[in-house]
Amino acid sequence: MQLASDHSVTPGSLSLYLTEINRYSLLKVEEEQKLARRFKKGDLQAGHRLVTANLRFVVKVAYEYRSYGIRMSDLIQEGNIGLMKAVQKFDPDKGIRLISYAVWWIRAYIQNYILKSWSLVKLGTTQAQRKLFFSLARTRRELEKYNAGDGAIPVEEIARRLRVKPTEVREMEQRMGGRDLSLDAPMGEDGSSTHVDFVASSAAGQDEEVADKEQAGMINARVRTALTRLDPRERFIIEQRVMNERPMTLKELGEHFGFSRERARQLEIRAKDKLKAELAALMAEVEPELAA
Repeated sequence: MQLASDHSVTPGSLSLYLTEINRYSLLKVEEEQKLARRFKKGDLQAGHRLVTANLRFVVKVAYEYRSYGIRMSDLIQEGNIGLMKAVQKFDPDKGIRLISYAVWWIRAYIQNYILKSWSLVKLGTTQAQRKLFFSLARTRRELEKYNAGDGAIPVEEIARRLRVKPTEVREMEQRMGGRDLSLDAPMGEDGSSTHVDFVASSAAGQDEEVADKEQAGMINARVRTALTRLDPRERFIIEQRVMNERPMTLKELGEHFGFSRERARQLEIRAKDKLKAELAALMAEVEPELAA
């Protein structure tokens, strides 16, 4: 089914699209079941007919989500994808109408699109959070309408209606209010600066970079000096077991020297302890105030 290409929805063509899809007649139960069985056998035209007959219902569902600030054309497009998914999975022998089954897929695709479009920061990571995201605004509007403008709606009242904790309502409202902002968006009356101009850099300054390089160089020099104070076998163990990007296994180390894996482990421990002692002694020689 190539619905996306045959019936794509763009903002400029939305009114034309609505007129076009209303030309497709609705299906009776017998027709729907017959087409569904044909589609299951590979008849793509039958599947296409099932989709086009239900496009108007996608628009109806999409309009329920118009308050989230997402373009209606995008919501309808996502809902259409959900409808096609439902047609692929629909079983005519279950005794229910296609749209009764498809509405769950349509809502799922639309809701998932809204969550992804709302923010780069992931919202609704659990089923409960997803439900709260889509119930919160609707419940607040219902309460405001009922109260007829008699002040702000308490968070506790919203939480009671939704059967969640007040803290969960506050957290979701905060996350919903934190829409993404482009750092390249112009600021000020003349628009000569952008938000990114006022973001503090996390990079280290030049003086810090120079100091870090000097410190790293000193440390490397001291390690090399400490290594020269080890005997050849200890130095080999440290180089192969600690400093190598692909360290030798204890078994390989033992085979290299001709002794057991356990003996290799003991020598490794002794070599590390000796290296630590040599480094400590070297630090005391170079910077006695630190060693003290």
